[in-house]
Amino acid sequence: MTDPLRFGVFYAPFHHLDENPTLLFERDRELWTLFDKLGFDELWIGEHHSGGYESIASPEVMVAAAGERTRRIRIGTGVKSLAFHNPFLVTQTMVQLDHMLRGRAMFGVGPGALPMDAWQIGLDPAGTRPIMDAALDVVMRLLAGERVTIKTPWFHLRDAKLHLDPYTKPHIEMAITSIRSPSGAMAAGRHGLGLMSLGGATDMALATYRKNWGICEDTARSSGKRVDRKNFRVTIQMHLAPTREQAREEVKFGLTRHLGYMRDVLTIPRMPPEAAADPAAFLVKIGAAVIGTPDDAVACIERVMQGTGGFGVVLLMAHDWADWSATQRSYEMFARYVVPRFNGSLAARQASYDMNTSRRDGFLAEAEKGVTDADARYEATREKSAAK
Repeated sequence: MTDPLRFGVFYAPFHHLDENPTLLFERDRELWTLFDKLGFDELWIGEHHSGGYESIASPEVMVAAAGERTRRIRIGTGVKSLAFHNPFLVTQTMVQLDHMLRGRAMFGVGPGALPMDAWQIGLDPAGTRPIMDAALDVVMRLLAGERVTIKTPWFHLRDAKLHLDPYTKPHIEMAITSIRSPSGAMAAGRHGLGLMSLGGATDMALATYRKNWGICEDTARSSGKRVDRKNFRVTIQMHLAPTREQAREEVKFGLTRHLGYMRDVLTIPRMPPEAAADPAAFLVKIGAAVIGTPDDAVACIERVMQGTGGFGVVLLMAHDWADWSATQRSYEMFARYVVPRFNGSLAARQASYDMNTSRRDGFLAEAEKGVTDADARYEATREKSAAK
């Protein structure tokens, strides 16, 4: 029996620049409580230090806050930019969170997504991946209980050892991000960790996912490690409504501003001119997003599963394309009508329904006979009473 798909949210977050940041943080936490209530399995919270749009600087603080407001959802750093921090301090913090959340904490790592973040602290934006690799090697040694002495151009440890063992054995669950570069896939394979692909659902993205998962498996084999597709996570952008027309109308609230941020700040390929005329139609056309109904979401997930060869977790990329109420309803519709199509929770109900349907005619005859017999018994009793 294959493991059912798991579902979660990748929460960068993306927030428009015209809103009160204090209230945005509160709204973030309200959504995380909703995710827990709706039964989502995972929540990953990002780290960014520039651009204004992705406003969380310390994912660990938010993981702790989310842990206090939720009961079952697992919560991770999505991701901690290892190139920006001393790996010993980061590992200490994550092990503490592992204890505080009683094993619900997860540790996602990456090199850092925004070049300005690296530039502001004196790093070469093009050189963060080697720093991440060196830091990750140290993180894994520390989690294994080793005492580490190492001096690199970026950090220096002397006889460093964690003063807490992980709550989760052998250690907290970890995942590494991958977009286009194979470096994340290689790092995940080298250490036997999960892989988190953030490139969306276009045909080009799916080809990259297939390639990077192959690199991850090959690297794991050559490193004497093992990786499992159940820990392969794929992000998809979605906004759902009862109809496609309603969904497209609702994303007029914020989709253009979101694409503006991608154009002005993020280091991704430029959108072609046709995208400006009707952004929603363009994203749907190229497979970059689902802006439609739960059935559209199901079809997209099935396409991505086929295009990647399989994975274990679907992560919805959080955004402010629609207003607050429509955003909440989109997540609710996903949990109500999409998740059950993949986690097996509908099978028993449908089987029971089908069994009853197949025997309905026989049961109807039995029910009619029951009524007729009851009438006959009543008449017999009435006649006997009248005869006395």
